Amino acid sequence: MSRRQGSVKAKFLSFLILALVVSLAAAPAWSEEKAKDNRPERGMSIYSEYSAISVPPGETVRLDLTIDNKGKREEDVLLKIAKSPRGWKTSLKSGIFGVTGVPVASGKTRILTFTAEAEKSIKPGTYEFRIDAQSADGILKSSQNISVTVQKKAPVSAKIQLNTAYPIMRGPSDTKFEFSLDVNNKSDSEKTFNLSAHGPERWEINFKPSYEQKLISSLRMKADESKTIAVDITPLKDAQAGTYPVIVQVSAGEMKAETKLTVVLTGTYKLDAGTPSGVLSLDALAGKPANMSFYVKNTGSATNRNISFTSFKPENWKVEFKPDKLEALDPGQLKQIEVTITPAAQALVGDYSVGLSVDGEKGSSKTLEMRVSVKTSAAWGWIGIVIIVVVIGGLSVLFIVLGRR
Repeated sequence: MSRRQGSVKAKFLSFLILALVVSLAAAPAWSEEKAKDNRPERGMSIYSEYSAISVPPGETVRLDLTIDNKGKREEDVLLKIAKSPRGWKTSLKSGIFGVTGVPVASGKTRILTFTAEAEKSIKPGTYEFRIDAQSADGILKSSQNISVTVQKKAPVSAKIQLNTAYPIMRGPSDTKFEFSLDVNNKSDSEKTFNLSAHGPERWEINFKPSYEQKLISSLRMKADESKTIAVDITPLKDAQAGTYPVIVQVSAGEMKAETKLTVVLTGTYKLDAGTPSGVLSLDALAGKPANMSFYVKNTGSATNRNISFTSFKPENWKVEFKPDKLEALDPGQLKQIEVTITPAAQALVGDYSVGLSVDGEKGSSKTLEMRVSVKTSAAWGWIGIVIIVVVIGGLSVLFIVLGRR
């Protein structure tokens, strides 16, 4: 073989390799999204076991106080009892130590004990307390108010006494509330007391002996005997947020006594999202915006506020929402959201995963996993045809030249 023939063959091989590289550049590629941490850089709150309680005269108040670090970095939280009525001795403790500051790791909580001890001269009434917390640099702040009602002493002549340490409880609509009620037979003989309750329609209210599961409707007690019973209150799951009174009555003949229990429903916080057709896929061109819409529905029983949208997307992609947030969504209400997804200009042909996250109050959230198929434009088809024609033409010329020699 002559040197000239070898040179022609080398050029031919180089041409084939170049054509192969160009073809591979249009091959499909897959991209996996990486999980991201949605927590804010910094966030902190404090809350007590209960925000309003009722106690008999002379009883010391002890409540758990939780310090919650919701951010990504550790916080040194400074604490103080900012409001304490005259005649009360208050403290924040962990074990035997008084506490004015506590470090809280990212995503963790610390629990302290709030204590309020009244002087003997304290009169029946409602007393307000406030605990303030702030980060060491003063940027993060949170407060918790606690209302303590000191009950009036029961008249000496009363034949039945009812007492409860916690007459007010709060929580979501799907929670069962268990109140503890002390019943005291102040009469001079053994009696059977009937138990009854009047609350919102279709709510389930049951009585149980303390630390037992059997249900009861009456209570037999000796003279001057005290017993503790549990009052289980189960609201309707779709009950709206609000304050609901429940009147509990204990009676034996003409002897009657009643007490008021209060359930404060914060409602449930749930969100749903989807597309009108149920299809979670979209076609797009590299570097070109593609539009679609999805709906957000409040499936809880409380108004959900400050609903935001975030996305989990491949690098250099762009995702835009319109509107970019919802101020409020009432129970059962539905809103349509427009979203524009723009793949990166360098995105290769193939299927990609894009997550659309809807985040509301109290941890309510919903994520849609979208499959975005990146296609080639018509221009790439013509480029492919041109390449094929050039390759065929090159081969034809090459064989003609080699054939003549």
